[in-house]
Amino acid sequence: MEEYLKIGIITASHGVKGEMKVYPTTDDPARFKKLKSAYLEIKGQMQLRDVESARVSADQVLVKLKGIDAPEEVKNYRQCGIYVARKDAVPLKKDEYFIADLLGMKVITDEEKELGTLKEVLPTGANDVYIVAMPDGGEVLIPAIHECILSVDVEAGLMKVHLLPGLLDEA
Repeated sequence: MEEYLKIGIITASHGVKGEMKVYPTTDDPARFKKLKSAYLEIKGQMQLRDVESARVSADQVLVKLKGIDAPEEVKNYRQCGIYVARKDAVPLKKDEYFIADLLGMKVITDEEKELGTLKEVLPTGANDVYIVAMPDGGEVLIPAIHECILSVDVEAGLMKVHLLPGLLDEA
C-alpha cells in the first residue's frame, strides 16, 4: 500500500504572497482547512511543508505554504502533487477506498472469469466509474455501485464485479 495519499495538484499561483491554486483530488476539499502540514512530491522526493492557510474557492483550494512567499516561487511547484501520510488520512466509511489502493487491482467477474486490471477511477458526481484494462487491449467501464461491485479485498488486490447487461460488448 502507498505510504502517501494524493489530495491535490498545484496548478498555479494566486495573488502576490505565494498562495497557490490546488486542484483537489480528494472527495472532501474542506479537509485542506484542517491541514497543519503536507508533503510535496518534487522530482520523486517527498518534502514535508507546514501549511499556513487553506481555503476552498469554487472548484479549487487556495493554499499558502510556509517558505513560499511569492508567485515566482509557486511556478517551481506547478503540477506537483500534494500528499498526506496514510496515517494522517481521513478515516474511511464502510465500502469506501482510497483510489491509490484500487489502482492496479485484479478484477474478476462473479463467474470467476478474469476481467483485467483496474487502471483508472473517474469521478462523475453520482458515482465513480472504474476503468478496467482487459488482457485483449480493450477496456470496460464499470459503475462503482453496489449492484456491480460485489467485493473489494485491498490486501489481496482483488475486486469481484457483476457485469450488468450492456457493460461488456460481446460482439
